[in-house]
Amino acid sequence: MALQSMTGFARAGLVDEMAAVTWELRSVNGRGLEARLRLPPGFERLEQAAKGAVGKRFSRGNIQASLSVTRGEALRRPVVDEAFLAEVAKLAHRLEREHGAAPATADGLLALRGVMEMPDASADEEARARLDELALRALDTALDELAAARREEGVSLGVVLEGHLAAIEALTLRAEADTSREPANIRARLEEQVRLLMDAAPALDENRLNQEAAFLATKADIREEIDRLKTHVASARALLATGGPIGRKLDFLAQEFNRESNTLCSKSNAASVTAIGLELKAVVDQFREQVQNLE
Repeated sequence: MALQSMTGFARAGLVDEMAAVTWELRSVNGRGLEARLRLPPGFERLEQAAKGAVGKRFSRGNIQASLSVTRGEALRRPVVDEAFLAEVAKLAHRLEREHGAAPATADGLLALRGVMEMPDASADEEARARLDELALRALDTALDELAAARREEGVSLGVVLEGHLAAIEALTLRAEADTSREPANIRARLEEQVRLLMDAAPALDENRLNQEAAFLATKADIREEIDRLKTHVASARALLATGGPIGRKLDFLAQEFNRESNTLCSKSNAASVTAIGLELKAVVDQFREQVQNLE
């Protein structure tokens, strides 16, 4: 499955003799899935169906959907009560002939209550059903376009995240290969520290100092952190290759990356390893920031 970003925009509409309907969709980051609808008066009935359609397509993101409706000729065509109009016209003609009333005009007759009415689509079940079907079909098209936009953005995000993982891996290997971790260099540093302490306080027990030095050397070992960083890089790459809604899983791995880089810095006993750890933390922060955009 392709990666999907949580950001995107889409606009789609449909037109028939009933109406022209248009949806505008905007999607931004969100911890879960939330759909907010802006519907014209009288179309509130579509809310549940529209939210259901959104829920079938996406698992995360704040999605705003706005619907606009322009009624077509079929709904704007007036309805004239021909029989009633004929009776009114006949009465107007008789009043003119028998009582000298002013001749009736067409616009005057049509303006009389009950002669001509504009159709109320909300009162026509068939028309309302057709409008609903048109609006929901247009929504499906808009959701398709939004999904495509999010996938396109997801492809770009995948490239960026792969770059961050490559940088994390390279820094991990640099820390692993740093000369400060070679046994001879570690021993030399410890011997120098013990010598300085013995010179400052000759009464200190040399055996005890050696034991403490060995303990500190063990405590400062970053082998486990390096191994876990390598494992997390492999897991993240496997998730990216799998695709789909993996944002939460990658966010968890980003937290693990951050934990290991913090521990590496705290355990470091060499300036070179500390510098690598700080650079690693910066790359991990960038990785996690981009992960927040993934579904």
